[in-house]
Amino acid sequence: MGAVRRILVTGATGNVGRWVTAELVAAEAYEVHAMTRRPDTADLPPGVEVVRGDLADAAGLEVALEGVDAVFLMWPFHSSEPAAAVVDAIGRHARRVVFLSSVSVRDDADPDAQSHAVGRWHRAVEQRIERSGLEWTHVRPSTFAANTLWWADQIRSGDTVRGAYGALPMALLHEADIAAVAARALTEDGHAKAAYTPTGPEVLTQAEQVRTIGEVLGRPLHWEELSRDAARRRLLADDGFPDSFVDPLLDGYAQMLTAPRPVVTDTVEAVTGAPARTYRDWVADHAADFR
Repeated sequence: MGAVRRILVTGATGNVGRWVTAELVAAEAYEVHAMTRRPDTADLPPGVEVVRGDLADAAGLEVALEGVDAVFLMWPFHSSEPAAAVVDAIGRHARRVVFLSSVSVRDDADPDAQSHAVGRWHRAVEQRIERSGLEWTHVRPSTFAANTLWWADQIRSGDTVRGAYGALPMALLHEADIAAVAARALTEDGHAKAAYTPTGPEVLTQAEQVRTIGEVLGRPLHWEELSRDAARRRLLADDGFPDSFVDPLLDGYAQMLTAPRPVVTDTVEAVTGAPARTYRDWVADHAADFR
């Protein structure tokens, strides 16, 4: 097969897509196309071809895919319903796809038998990709460190973070490390039919995460435990949090709390050659968001 030259990044202005775009631009060897619904406010690196598009818009997606060799596919939907149209469109143009999946996916179960809603829809998309004839790689990251930005308003206004499941342990992962793994799979051979599970290098409970933010900011932050119902009401009242994801999130947290402790992997270093960043590193990189 010929070398990958033109790469389309979907969700290019999101937490991971922005880093994937930057990784590819820094390599100075690829024509990078970045798909976003709002090109005028994309603020992406020079040299990126910003294209207007939405995975829900079949016609726009076809235009964005013209001439593309590889696609970074993130999944913005809370179902797998659009998978057939999206994957078929990619298959008509590209030969390689790297899918940003979820650590919730279990390899030993079909979509309907997945234990969590997030795993169900991501596994369904994975299977559609696997049957498409595309050269594929799935990236199933552990919990995004960026999820803790949900606490930013509380931290800016006080020293207490209120939420449910404070004892929940997570191997938080820097979005830059997710992007680094994805960029290697997009541009290098040897990653076909791989399902990578990158994690952060340590396991921290939510309460420990809050304490870490406080230590980086130089403030004594504390966790205050809420009941599930109280946490649900708080999230539903948050205009920046999607209502459709409130129950899947809290249900997933409840399952994770009773599941085995997360396992830390060496995937980031094995794929990229550099160790995964710590959560403290992530907080330092995002300290301004909490001030």
